[in-house]
Amino acid sequence: MTDHANLVLDIRGLHHVYPPDVRVLHDLNIQIARGQIVGLVGPSGCGKSTLLRSILGTHTPTKGEVVMMRPGPDGGAVSSVVRAPGRDRGIVYQRYALFPHLTAVDNVAIGLMFDETNLLDRTLGFMGWRKLKAQHRARAAAMLERVGLGDALDKYPQELSGGMRQRVAIAQALVMEPEVLLLDEPFGALDEATREELQEMLLGFYHENQDAARRGDPPPYTILIVTHELNEAIYVGDRVLGLSQYWDWKGAGFDASPGATIVYDKPAPIYALDQAKDYNMFRAQREEVRRVVFENDGSLDPAEHVVFWRDASDHGVAGQR
Repeated sequence: MTDHANLVLDIRGLHHVYPPDVRVLHDLNIQIARGQIVGLVGPSGCGKSTLLRSILGTHTPTKGEVVMMRPGPDGGAVSSVVRAPGRDRGIVYQRYALFPHLTAVDNVAIGLMFDETNLLDRTLGFMGWRKLKAQHRARAAAMLERVGLGDALDKYPQELSGGMRQRVAIAQALVMEPEVLLLDEPFGALDEATREELQEMLLGFYHENQDAARRGDPPPYTILIVTHELNEAIYVGDRVLGLSQYWDWKGAGFDASPGATIVYDKPAPIYALDQAKDYNMFRAQREEVRRVVFENDGSLDPAEHVVFWRDASDHGVAGQR
């Protein structure tokens, strides 16, 4: 059963149709709890990017809603419907967008500057701005240290490798302390060794969440990562979602496909930081995801493998183990 008090993201009956009648997403219901790192996979063209844009607030759903949740003063949850982009949601794309004329630390600090000051503050309130700028750079430096770039604070993007630039982009998003971080194929353009290093970084975030929960603190990182690499989706977090257009929509009474829906939602195995990656350990789940999400013959009941919250009492969720 879903613990709504611990939810960060609640997607309710989301449909998306592009004019004139291109049906992309059908009746998506997704709840993500604070501290979860969730891998989202699906066939090309199934609407993964449309889903991320709906969460981000740049694409309004045709039907349904995306709701952000935060803890309320009485221990309950305070909800707000997403209608536009906001600081509570961050996103990192495969193609990082860094300012070439700024160092790594200033690239990360610039979001804080725009969020907490305006042009008038920075021109007329020079002394106050100077102090605040130093605070922003200190916060940015701490975040770069967290993503493994403590020795690269003063390097410019052109002096960094592709993997290092992607770490800067992730730090740029995380320094704003979003409720949920969206990663859209963030490692797709990187070589295998660099990709594995960044997967280890995400796994480290997950274990930081667990450490925070054991101390009684809110887990700091809630992440939804879109990836085409099944091993990555299974490895980096605690849950795998499958979005697919290959389901039994004819049996559901439709004359034409109404779009992709969630056909897979199950927990993923949790790996220790010092545990060697053993692909044999999750071969069965990888093959199940491939069969259900990518190779289905159109006869699948979309609810058959959507069992994460049904079985939540058995496996718990991040930060509640």
